[in-house]
Amino acid sequence: MICNSYDIFFKTLADPSKLEILNLLTKQSLSVTQLCKKLNFEQSRVSHNLRILTERGFVEVTKKGKQRIYSVEQKTVLPLLGLIDVHVEKYYKHYCKCKGIPWRKRT
Repeated sequence: MICNSYDIFFKTLADPSKLEILNLLTKQSLSVTQLCKKLNFEQSRVSHNLRILTERGFVEVTKKGKQRIYSVEQKTVLPLLGLIDVHVEKYYKHYCKCKGIPWRKRT
């Protein structure tokens, strides 16, 4: 029997909004305002998802004055996302309907 934690972990990664936020944060650390602009999401949507991503250890937050700056957790999550990219590139590339987005390494 697989622990319920696995279910929560994979459901977090399966959520499109959270995945888009993670994808941007693999490129650079950003504030809520910056994420909202880049994703064209409402502030409440971004904040809600960041709270969950932070609680579940996918994202780290640092304070810079009055701003909170978010980044992907470096020790385990960033390398894990890189491994997922390698796996997806090998086995799921044919499912992608996107054009013009080059393959990139996160790590």
